[in-house]
Amino acid sequence: MPPKRGPTLFDNQRADLLQSQAPLATRMRPRTLDEYLGQEQIIGEGRLLRRAIANDQLFSMLLWGPPGSGKTTLAQIIAAATNAHFEPLSAVSAGVNDLRRVIQEAQDRLGMFQRRTLLFIDEIHRFNKAQQDAVLPYVEDGTIILIGATTENPSFEVNSALLSRARVFTLEALRDEDLARLVDRALTDSERGLGKLKVLLAADARGYLVNMANGDARVALNALEAAAVAKAPALGDRRLITLDDIRDALQSRATRYDKHGELHYDAISALHKSVRDSDPDGALYWLGRMLDGGEDPLYIARRLVRMAIEDIGLADPGALTQTMAAQQAVHFLGQPEGDLALAQATVYLCQSPKSNAVYRAYGTVLSDVAETRNEPVPLHLRNAPTRLMKGLGYGKGYEYAHDLPAGRSDQEHLPPNLRGRIYYEPTEQGFEAQVRKRLAWREERIVRTEASTNNQPSREPIEPLAPGEESQDLPPPEPPPPPSRGRRRA
Repeated sequence: MPPKRGPTLFDNQRADLLQSQAPLATRMRPRTLDEYLGQEQIIGEGRLLRRAIANDQLFSMLLWGPPGSGKTTLAQIIAAATNAHFEPLSAVSAGVNDLRRVIQEAQDRLGMFQRRTLLFIDEIHRFNKAQQDAVLPYVEDGTIILIGATTENPSFEVNSALLSRARVFTLEALRDEDLARLVDRALTDSERGLGKLKVLLAADARGYLVNMANGDARVALNALEAAAVAKAPALGDRRLITLDDIRDALQSRATRYDKHGELHYDAISALHKSVRDSDPDGALYWLGRMLDGGEDPLYIARRLVRMAIEDIGLADPGALTQTMAAQQAVHFLGQPEGDLALAQATVYLCQSPKSNAVYRAYGTVLSDVAETRNEPVPLHLRNAPTRLMKGLGYGKGYEYAHDLPAGRSDQEHLPPNLRGRIYYEPTEQGFEAQVRKRLAWREERIVRTEASTNNQPSREPIEPLAPGEESQDLPPPEPPPPPSRGRRRA
């Protein structure tokens, strides 16, 4: 491999120019832990990571947090504080060849200069399995110290082998007070910030900027710079940034939602649980968050249908009709008009009485199907289209419900090993209270079965046998097993 050339005069000039023209968020990156704001839960005094940095005892780690929470900045601070060589890669553009080059240089650097290499991989969740596996042996033997940054849950996006060799640190969105301090620092810093522009930020504009940045330092600083640069000096040589200037620079709130990431699953879980708890306010909020974040409205419609059949069921049969109508409305109208149909269906589900009786019943049925013997269909329930089948007893003894006074039959419909089993037990909620009354005959049948079992006629006393005489009596029949009920929660 040809030797890597060192930096030239042109490289230095290009780096200086890029630094001076870089966005404000890049120029204002903290350079030390003392400048770093937020994340006290992982770099506060006495914390593991801070002690490891101070003692120059680094280990491989994954930094998991939302955009603008300081993952890249923290990696650069760690590298500078420990005097390790910092080698950044982006998983968006890097491949296995880039990894091999970095690893070969890390091996040479460690052998010749005894200097460690800190490999920082941004968006590491975008690496596929083969790319992540390419790093694994060199993380394990210490050739490189890996710091991976990701906005996605490492449990799902990082190989378990690599995950087991790295510690995961969770970063949180910056608090409003931390963002406010960053903004004030940028306004007064003449070297890297906006100090030379003599910017004055109105109090209401400052509050609006911090609120709308949504915990993202990059959004706050870059919007501040856009407003300052576009504003002409007015008060002497000063630039007054108003609320309208910040609104114009931001355009909209920095949305924290990824319809393919963990927030997608967290938000739909919050929506489902809000509906289950009959809270229309919480349910509408999470619905709005998902739609505002670009979620597929038909996905939400499918989930609402699921809620109607899982958590409401026959307590309100109209719930399924409402959600299916909402799905059709979304498909027919599109957005944004169809969003209101989803909101209406969501509120309907929230106010509906709740029952998961059908959901539990079907879960218990599936358990019995999987865990008990699959007996044949009882003969009286089988069709007998041929003479042979009739001769074998198919359909014999079947009672036609429409010919009976009550319009139903008490005949058994389960196989013998599950005789008397009750799966569906209606609640007293909504329409299911009527269903419970209509199915009361099942309880009565059980009582009759038990009574007939307990009142078997007693056998006549057996007369003494004569010498050499054999008994003609048959052994008494075994009583049928008592009926059982399917009450296991699915």
